[in-house]
Amino acid sequence: MQFKKIIFIILVLGFLLLVNYYVPRRMNPYLFQILILIGINIILAVSLNLINGFTGQFSIGHAGFMAIGGYTSAFFTFYFGRNLVPSLTSILLFPWLAKSVIFVSALILGGTLAALAGLIVGIPSLRLKGDYLAIATLGFGEIIRVLILNIDAVGGARGFADIPGYTNLFWVLFFMLLTVVVIRNLINSTHGRAFLSVREDEVAAEAMGINTTYYKVYAFVIGAFFAGIAGGLFGHYLMYLHTNSFTFMRSIEIIIMVVLGGMGSITGSILAAIIFTILPEFLRVVKDYRMVIYSLILIILMLTRPQGIFGLKEFSLLTIRNIFVRKEQVAK
Repeated sequence: MQFKKIIFIILVLGFLLLVNYYVPRRMNPYLFQILILIGINIILAVSLNLINGFTGQFSIGHAGFMAIGGYTSAFFTFYFGRNLVPSLTSILLFPWLAKSVIFVSALILGGTLAALAGLIVGIPSLRLKGDYLAIATLGFGEIIRVLILNIDAVGGARGFADIPGYTNLFWVLFFMLLTVVVIRNLINSTHGRAFLSVREDEVAAEAMGINTTYYKVYAFVIGAFFAGIAGGLFGHYLMYLHTNSFTFMRSIEIIIMVVLGGMGSITGSILAAIIFTILPEFLRVVKDYRMVIYSLILIILMLTRPQGIFGLKEFSLLTIRNIFVRKEQVAK
């Protein structure tokens, strides 16, 4: 069984390498950028869904974690990564392999610091509930943004420029799949049952002996880690970072994807991230009325489907099979 898993992982990695080789050469650069942003938004939406959807918290500070990961990984590759490339190339023989090791190390460093920030804000804040927690996480996100504005080493108010362009389609798809698989497996584990019990009834969960504070902080740390990874991918794709990309409204956009996809549905978050990354681009043809129409679509969706597109359900190959089975039964 273990051997089959290894073969499957190798095949998936090989497929991602082929996609990374052919797609950028055949796709319009504008459409390719949207594809990259879709992958990054899926990471953000799925990771936030662990906090807001599966654990029942209400965080508005996800852009802050994204900023920490983005600036930390960019700082590492800008100041240290370039100097490490020659020495690593002499060991690993291939420059692309040396750059990949540096890039992955930078992303993990950024994700780890974002997770540490999630722990720091989580321990005192997650004793709060509802609106109070939302305000606390909102304040945290703004504190991070203002702190970055006053750090000259990462550009301050000018922004952080000349970041190495290490992000490609392979790394975006790889970390997107990793995020989905890790959070899916986590939700289907005993830890996932604890997350869901905290969401459904925190008092009852505590009465059953579940350490609710621990699991809320745990969800916060995991969600923050993947948000940091997304920030690193974002910075190394645009090769420029500015705090305007991590404002309060950025956190709201991610929350919209989670809520409209379905609070507690991974596939819902994926679909919503795709829709709400593409939708503003389609609406560019209406120019001045673009954001008005965008807002109306959100309102209509919330009125007609308040539980989100998928609600608490997941979409899989089994779902497709069940649909066809039902059709056959109706036909008979």
